[in-house]
Amino acid sequence: MEILTGSVGIVETKYFSFEEKIRLENGLDFGPVTVAYETYGNLNENKDNAILVLHALSGDAHAAGYHSPEDKKPGWWDGIIGPGKALDTDKYFVICPNFLGGCKGSTGPSSINPGTGRPYGMDFPIITVEDMVRVQKKLIDYLGIKKLLNVVGGSLGGMQAMAWAILFPDALGSCTVIAAPTRLSAQNIAFNEVGRNAIISDLAWNNGDYYGKDLPARGLALARMVAHITYLSEESMHKKFGRRLQDKTKIDFNFDVNFQVESYLRYQGQSFVDRFDANSYLFITKAMDYFDLHQKYGSLAHAFKDSKCKFLFLSFSTDWLFPPGELKEAARTLMSLGKEVTYCNIEAPFGHDSFLLEFEHQPSIIKNFLKGISKES
Repeated sequence: MEILTGSVGIVETKYFSFEEKIRLENGLDFGPVTVAYETYGNLNENKDNAILVLHALSGDAHAAGYHSPEDKKPGWWDGIIGPGKALDTDKYFVICPNFLGGCKGSTGPSSINPGTGRPYGMDFPIITVEDMVRVQKKLIDYLGIKKLLNVVGGSLGGMQAMAWAILFPDALGSCTVIAAPTRLSAQNIAFNEVGRNAIISDLAWNNGDYYGKDLPARGLALARMVAHITYLSEESMHKKFGRRLQDKTKIDFNFDVNFQVESYLRYQGQSFVDRFDANSYLFITKAMDYFDLHQKYGSLAHAFKDSKCKFLFLSFSTDWLFPPGELKEAARTLMSLGKEVTYCNIEAPFGHDSFLLEFEHQPSIIKNFLKGISKES
């Protein structure tokens, strides 16, 4: 395979482990913990050019480049990370960890519980977004980085980015939050609950003890199908599928696939089963449900009052999962506190997935924001 110009090329996933237990928000001490992560570019002598990239629910540490010459697809944010791109690896040292609770190398429900020698399953502790961030801070300390130039994330990654600015105000110079809420709405909690119930209702789930057995494939696929609808917009679905039939010229009056959109959702569901752990889906969506900066700190203003970094907030016009008003409100609140904030609402047809697909305006906005931050560093 020919590596395209602008790619970081062949990369490898690294692992950092620590034995000491961390205190989780639920009051439990948990450990040991392993963090899977990838890095792109080089850390400079002063260690002040590091950018932390945080992924969404179904993402992982593989944000850019390829794991082998045979790979057909690059990392999930390859359009943003690389030489000359928004996160320019000729200038910046980019780090992307898989978060706590994940299933792509970091400690999660599918990891081996050292106390039993078997996968944690439902013995894995309930975690929060803030717990994920505290584990990430351990990684950054291990890498010898005192202050990150920028922390950036979309969706759940943006929730983590905000938590960074609040929990570790001295550890980052800027924060880029994309298509994320300051608290999960009742509607979003409802969608997550439907997904979790789809998994739990699958007989193969077996109270989370399915490792080495039949997977709860139907439940996880259904959860993904429901969630995937929320990532798209009506406009994008209409343009991509409309009411076009799948491999037929007329409807056939049965419950097989008739429409292209049906085929697409079934494919999305099945492919998700092949790469994701059902128990991780349960724990991660529950962590998202618990995210509420307003309730946790008494108000949004109180949550950010001690933050010291500059902020870039990006939303998308057709994102109905986390509508533009979410970050617009946050930007106004931060401005009222005298914080430096840039807010942009980008016109894009892709719905919530715009942070993964919109490469006309998003990269240049991020690039120019970082250029200003770098000049001041």
